[in-house]
Amino acid sequence: MVSLDEYLKLRERPSGSPVMYQSWRDLSFLHFSIDPELLRSTIPSGLDIDTFADAEGRERAWVGLVPFWMTHIRLRGLPAIPGVRTFPETNLRTYVHIDGKQPGVWFYSLEAANRLACLTARKFFGLPYHWSKMRVTQSGARIDYKSARKGDDQAICDASVQIMEPLDNPQPGTLEFFLIERYLLHALHRGNLVTGQVHHSPYPLRRLGLTSLTESLTTSNGVAAQAWEHLVYSPGVDVEVFGIRN
Repeated sequence: MVSLDEYLKLRERPSGSPVMYQSWRDLSFLHFSIDPELLRSTIPSGLDIDTFADAEGRERAWVGLVPFWMTHIRLRGLPAIPGVRTFPETNLRTYVHIDGKQPGVWFYSLEAANRLACLTARKFFGLPYHWSKMRVTQSGARIDYKSARKGDDQAICDASVQIMEPLDNPQPGTLEFFLIERYLLHALHRGNLVTGQVHHSPYPLRRLGLTSLTESLTTSNGVAAQAWEHLVYSPGVDVEVFGIRN
């Protein structure tokens, strides 16, 4: 188990300077719960599956599908690189910790519509990015996200959502806080388990309706898809990205 203090202290800005700045916009957080044992074989040794009780009080793992778009991407001390500063992304994730500490995100896959960004993230962060043809369009309160991985037309994600009323900021100890307020990522980089950290203000949230969803990212990553049961939207946050560490 992870104590609440372990989550709370990660909201504090790390010492030192970030290596990159990004803005994440129009995020739809879609989640389902699942028996943790069904995910055990899908994450590397050295990581433990983080759990939160469902409505029936059962400790469950949670799988998230998060489509959004990012902008204002630049390295510290450098101007934005033309053609790289804005593009859509979709990630499939679950939540992990290391012996009760460092609660964070394990990414199964990340789809992005920029080839250079994918290559850079794979090389320097060990993140499983895939270059994909993607589009995010908005009409009023409706957002459509479309993604198809280049070279693999079986890895797709097409979602239509409806933004609804505002929600209170996620409070520590709630499911929303557990799912949304995550500041660490864990990855395998050159065979070694590494950790990266980001910093941003808490997400402003709104209730979300799911109009339609066709996706194969769960099954292609060995995850048995369940009914999507927790849905929220955020207009976004500005993010500082810090370097990875062993």
